[in-house]
Amino acid sequence: MPKSKRAKVVHLTKVDKKGKELTLKLFSNVRECLDEYQYCFVFSVDNMRNTYLKDVRNELSDSRLFFGKTKVMAKALGASPEDEYQQNTSILAKHLTGHCGLIFTNREPEAIKEYFSSLCKTDFARAGTEASREFTVPAGIVYSMGGEIPEEEDVPMTHSLEPELRKLNMPTSLTKGKISLQNPYTVCKEGDMLDSRQTRLLKLFGVATSDFTVQLRAAATNEVTEIETKEE
Repeated sequence: MPKSKRAKVVHLTKVDKKGKELTLKLFSNVRECLDEYQYCFVFSVDNMRNTYLKDVRNELSDSRLFFGKTKVMAKALGASPEDEYQQNTSILAKHLTGHCGLIFTNREPEAIKEYFSSLCKTDFARAGTEASREFTVPAGIVYSMGGEIPEEEDVPMTHSLEPELRKLNMPTSLTKGKISLQNPYTVCKEGDMLDSRQTRLLKLFGVATSDFTVQLRAAATNEVTEIETKEE
């Protein structure tokens, strides 16, 4: 019989570390793109979702998008005028803070701006994010959308979810096989910092409150320009 590999000992001294290799690759790729593409944009992401960012990559398949270590990308651009790879790239580097990335493209700047200005994907909120609105479930029979649509267009929430609702601190009870509330129950208020219990309740009722958006911070065309973003 062949020897089992499940009990094989792997010596950590022989495992190659790829951290430095990936850092150097990111550094060199950014510099190559500075030479290859005509325009460069710094962008930031609100309510990051990998699925939606993948869609952006597919849409901009003729461009290059980097969403890696900001310090490495800033170093590749040049963190100071003395270190900048091309003229004024150090000005671009100062915008690489937080959840940011770089887009290199040959598309016209107005086309890029128009695409991102219309990009907005709504998803369920995650724990640690701020509630963008208040959500209260009305008293009486609990419906699947929690009062978000008229009762005649909704259906009662399935009774099998009642134990989970009570576990999430929602004071429900079963009345003739239907989940009910004696009083209205507020899941969250606008501005609340959501915890895992609240986000789970929002998801159970199909209430999506987080918008995945991409904001352009700065652009390098013939010169570096800051882009003003609309604040809602």
